[in-house]
Amino acid sequence: MKLKSYRMAPLLAAVLLVAIFFPSCRRDQRGAAAVEIILVNNKVEIDEALRAFASIYERESGVRVTIQSFGGETPYAPAIAAMFQAGIEPDIFVIEGFAGYDEARRAGRLTDLSNEPWVQDTDLYYVSPTSGAIVGFPVAIEGWGLGYNREILRRAGVDPGTMTSIDGMRAAFERIDSMRAELGIDAVVSMAAGPGMTWVTGLHAVNAYLTLGLPYYDSARYINMLNRGEVDARRLAYFAEYMSLLFRHSIPATLLVGGYDQQLGDFALGRTAFIHQGNWTDPWFAGNNIGFEMGYVPHAFLPETTDGIFIGAPSFYVVNARGNAEEAKRFLRFMAESPAGHDYMVNRAGMVAAFRSVRLQPPGQFSRAVQEWAEAGRMFGWQQNEMPDGFGMNVLGPIFAQLAAGNIDSDGFVRLFTEAVATLR
Repeated sequence: MKLKSYRMAPLLAAVLLVAIFFPSCRRDQRGAAAVEIILVNNKVEIDEALRAFASIYERESGVRVTIQSFGGETPYAPAIAAMFQAGIEPDIFVIEGFAGYDEARRAGRLTDLSNEPWVQDTDLYYVSPTSGAIVGFPVAIEGWGLGYNREILRRAGVDPGTMTSIDGMRAAFERIDSMRAELGIDAVVSMAAGPGMTWVTGLHAVNAYLTLGLPYYDSARYINMLNRGEVDARRLAYFAEYMSLLFRHSIPATLLVGGYDQQLGDFALGRTAFIHQGNWTDPWFAGNNIGFEMGYVPHAFLPETTDGIFIGAPSFYVVNARGNAEEAKRFLRFMAESPAGHDYMVNRAGMVAAFRSVRLQPPGQFSRAVQEWAEAGRMFGWQQNEMPDGFGMNVLGPIFAQLAAGNIDSDGFVRLFTEAVATLR
């Protein structure tokens, strides 16, 4: 069932949806209380596939799994808050980083999952920063680098393997830019930095500054500095020059006022050679019958070689200690361990599974690229979700917009970025 659009405040809409979808008691045909767990999902794109998988689990176990997905015009955060306020305790819900973790911890809703069998099959679980216990089941792997159109790079004579340092990036950009007419493109990069797109700049772009070149399992150096109100001046200067390079070689209208569909459309129509987006775009490309070959190069803004892309779990299922924790854990085990779970994650939901035992190949080209980079160990971590809530999108994002508009130069970007971070002291 697809949720309709509600012309009301998200919290009010969420309250109404809670009342509709979660009656106070469910019973089987004999009138006895049925065994049921509730899972609240934050990705409407996988709602249909998740419901189908829940039906398979019910046939296997006899346990009903009720799925509720929030997103789009009914955002997840106010919806889950409304459920809690209404006294409904879903057995499984989603956190994305420290803010969600800390709220769940303070409310006593976290369950220690350290002894679950799937823990040995992945490295991407969420670990409690306070206790060291594993509390989050990785929903999937997502990743991003600088996506490219393989045919355009071939025609330009650019080897993506050379784009692993700022010198290699500049050389490739300059060559492609000099051949725009011959290649039939409007710009080198499809990039959006305006209103509504600060999740691209203030989160994903900032993560390049935070983790590029750091060991995957020891990547907290610059996020720790940022949360203390400090920046690495040399590193930030290189990062600012790189973002200036991307912005100078972008389609101005898309860069300044374009939205998600416009950014993807420019790349899909062959108007650019590169795009700053992740593998979550695969369903969009598939839905629009875009079949040219794609891949990733690193966001290599440093002088030294940094041959990796950003890979991590975008969100985590947590088992609610105030719900039916044991049945919830059994459901997650079935997802991680069974052939039906593997088929759901990869073939039905189109995700890159976070578990080593999953041998299926995802259908999307960017997702396959992410999987290849991950299997090769050429990856850098995610730390953007460890910034204070809203800081990346609401505080840093507008600084990128000023750089894109030409209101500041790279030095001005460094100054404003540094001043913004200093407010976290």
